[in-house]
Amino acid sequence: MSDLIAKLPDTIKIGTCSWKYDSWKGRVYSDEVNGNYLSEYSRVYNTVEIDQWFWSLFGDKIVLPRPDVVEEYSSSVPEYFRFSIKVPNAITLTHQYQKGKKRTLETNPHFLSNQLFDDFLKLLGPMSGQIETFIFQFEYLNRQKMPNQGAFQQRLRKFFNHCPKEYRYAVEIRNPDFLNANYFGFLQSLNLAHVFLQGYWMPSIFKIYGQFKSSIKAFTLIRLLGPDRKKIEKITGKKWHTIVDPKDDELHQLTSMVEDLMARQVRIGINVNNHYEGCAPLTIDRFVDMLFKDRLT
Repeated sequence: MSDLIAKLPDTIKIGTCSWKYDSWKGRVYSDEVNGNYLSEYSRVYNTVEIDQWFWSLFGDKIVLPRPDVVEEYSSSVPEYFRFSIKVPNAITLTHQYQKGKKRTLETNPHFLSNQLFDDFLKLLGPMSGQIETFIFQFEYLNRQKMPNQGAFQQRLRKFFNHCPKEYRYAVEIRNPDFLNANYFGFLQSLNLAHVFLQGYWMPSIFKIYGQFKSSIKAFTLIRLLGPDRKKIEKITGKKWHTIVDPKDDELHQLTSMVEDLMARQVRIGINVNNHYEGCAPLTIDRFVDMLFKDRLT
């Protein structure tokens, strides 16, 4: 693990959204990485987000993790390492993806299916003790997909009331108008974590935290994704080795937010995407440097 990350309290897990990037060679990976990027990655960071199992719903077909891949990931990392896992979109999509704007919405019969989630958990058995949190990422829910916030919360309550209690669950929504006192109270009532999503046209996480931080009690997850995926891909050519869109002000605000969470003894997960500034490992370096400088001043 990197020296500065090793000095962070055990209640902070910081890493990237996925890890399979050739352009990180020389920074995270050696030239002799030999395909097992995760093993080398886990020597630098203490967590990673597994995104690949999110993409699971393909019409009538559902694709769940292969047991050999689960075993490979589990055996590649040290004891202290933890995974945050995006739950398959077969569980979080209310409807099938539309291929055209005029296409009729098709209901997803597996939306918030406890049986499908149980099947998913069984496949993850070899890494069950290495999981930091499960991320339930929901798309923007218009009135065709979900009539209102109350109906959404009702479906969530029914689902989470039947989920195993030994795991942490974090909910990510993309409806800004859902971020209100009612919603944060609802999360608290079920011991669910809020995902602070920075990007994707959502309001600033620092503004939302300022309004509702009293509701953040035990655990929270911060995901730095960035505002414009296509734009930064065009700038970088999908070569993720340098900062192309620095966000110094946001990172300084993040240090203040994390300091406050630490003082309030809240467990914190921070997942950084390449699309945030252009190179997730460099963003983490910049943030951790700022955090330690702030703590020393």
